[in-house]
Amino acid sequence: MLDAYYREIRYLRLSVTDRCNYRCAYCMPPEGVNWLEPSAILTDEEIIRVLSVLGREGVSKVRLTGGEPLIRPGFVELVRKIRGLDSIEDLSMTTNGSLLARYAGELKTAGLNRVNISLDTVDPERFRTLTSGGDVRDVLAGIEAAIRVGLSPVKINVVLTAAVDEADLSFFQKLVREQPVAVRFIEYMPSRRCRVEAGMTMTSVTEYLARLAAGKLAPLPQGPYGCGPAHYLQGETDRGSYGFIEPISNCFCDRCNRLRLTADGRLRPCLLSDAEIDLQSALRSQTSEEEIVGLYRQAVRSKPSSHHLADSGTGAFVNRGMSQIGG
Repeated sequence: MLDAYYREIRYLRLSVTDRCNYRCAYCMPPEGVNWLEPSAILTDEEIIRVLSVLGREGVSKVRLTGGEPLIRPGFVELVRKIRGLDSIEDLSMTTNGSLLARYAGELKTAGLNRVNISLDTVDPERFRTLTSGGDVRDVLAGIEAAIRVGLSPVKINVVLTAAVDEADLSFFQKLVREQPVAVRFIEYMPSRRCRVEAGMTMTSVTEYLARLAAGKLAPLPQGPYGCGPAHYLQGETDRGSYGFIEPISNCFCDRCNRLRLTADGRLRPCLLSDAEIDLQSALRSQTSEEEIVGLYRQAVRSKPSSHHLADSGTGAFVNRGMSQIGG
């Protein structure tokens, strides 16, 4: 389905839980969040119903997010149920990686295609501080397991906060040289409730990586499958690649093809806007399929042309934390 700006909407980012075993400062506010009651979270049956309807409206790509998706009880079985839908051609997940070593094989068997893994620093102390107690070894084990079982291409998301330094870049450079992974550097996006100190700029990251590669980083004409808004560079002998995602300084809203569905069933036309359409109430009041389609089409039609992060005083910072929206 096309939105008002002739963008084809075929991608849904679906949050399956607002809970997470980490407390990353840019994702959860320091005062914490009010967790959803379990009864407020969409059930497997409600999720399958939504995806069945949206599939007939052209949605063929789904990314499962959270919170941390692997915390949801029965998550592997949910993956299996979604994979059983003929309309869903690509099924992926964003995870903090801490539980992935345990579940990677089961997820692959259930039909998950690939994973994005969040890893902002490999320094044990800085990682523990950033995540409020996490162990970076768990995430590294998760990355290794994802590569081993073929949840590929494995993508590693690095948010450029002050936690990232040149030692981290050296680690990622070695990883890209040796493994078929995409390490993606993401420009930090503030919200009203989650503020951290921004770190290195994209320019400084690119320059440092180029020095490590003796200046031989070339653009990839086509990034890894499902590359979205990132642009990619690769060294001559690299097995993997580097991606760069700049939602503020290099806005890509004109190519945005996605909607988000929160764990409590709110359909969001834009990540960086608080506008939401309540699907949960419709699902729980025996609403017809035609009415659900109408709500979905309303969301697509209301998708804005762009976010307003670069503006001041225009509602640029969303009120929900990222863990509540779905990263």
